[in-house]
Amino acid sequence: MRAGPRNLITDVAGLRVGNASDGRLRSGATVLLGDLPFTAAVHVMGGAPGTRETDLLAPDKLVQQVDALVLSGGSAFGLDAASGVADGLRAMGRGFVVGNQRVPIVPGAILFDLLNGGDKGWTENPYKPLGRAALAAAAEEFALGTAGAGTGATCHGLKGGLGSASVVLESGLTVGALVAVNALGSVTVADGPQFWAAPWELDGEFGGLGLPGRFPAYEEPLLAKRPGEATTIAIVATDAALTQAQAQRLAVAAHDGMARAIVPSHTPFDGDLVFAAATGARELTDPVADPFHLGHAAACCLARAIARAVYLAAPEAGDTLPAWAARHGR
Repeated sequence: MRAGPRNLITDVAGLRVGNASDGRLRSGATVLLGDLPFTAAVHVMGGAPGTRETDLLAPDKLVQQVDALVLSGGSAFGLDAASGVADGLRAMGRGFVVGNQRVPIVPGAILFDLLNGGDKGWTENPYKPLGRAALAAAAEEFALGTAGAGTGATCHGLKGGLGSASVVLESGLTVGALVAVNALGSVTVADGPQFWAAPWELDGEFGGLGLPGRFPAYEEPLLAKRPGEATTIAIVATDAALTQAQAQRLAVAAHDGMARAIVPSHTPFDGDLVFAAATGARELTDPVADPFHLGHAAACCLARAIARAVYLAAPEAGDTLPAWAARHGR
């Protein structure tokens, strides 16, 4: 395996990502947009998810493809970011055709960032315009760290953020991951700078620090957030042609990457979920081996993206928790 040329989810051809942030609000939204509709699925393992239009992603439902996926801050208020994306897509003439109407299909997920010091005293929900702004910004290159849905995110003892990574398999298939890390658990080992995801790092993408000599895997973790305040929401994508059922298995496998990079993960107080997206640009050459390799790649890629989110978070005035760079330096 090797990282793609950008080491971003947009190394999957035909996908773009847009971020929109509000510094005063200390929150934002991120959209994954396909040049064409793409197959999508979802798998939830956390105990406190917040989602929109995820039921239709089951393999037995009528609609098999979506126009975009949205990750947002703002807790339940942030679900409105997907409405802004849907409005923008409708204006573009995108959407599922029903008679003379087009209905954009835009599933989304949210994280809780309402207690991070930002100004949350709005009189009108700010997430719908943030969603539309993120759609307008969609491009192959995009910012990581304190950006988009990761703008106001936190994890155990550190700022969270937005992360992405990619990998190209020997078969030529590409896999990418996009994640907003707002976890209850820790992304780094104990109080040190090393990341739990270190064994899967490529090319020093989050410092090349390896693992510490002492590996405190069995220490009891502290409950540093209250119930409802934490989640990690992610998208894994590939250019492979997958059915919705196969895409769902890809999302299931990708959760292994979350468990490798965040300790603990999938707690009763996190809303951990993974969307899977498949553009269908490349047919599977081996219907048995290819899905097997894609699942492994998705897990590795997501672990790397989670570490990159925290590693690239930017120190800012008024932070309630330090950024990794402020605590450990680069």
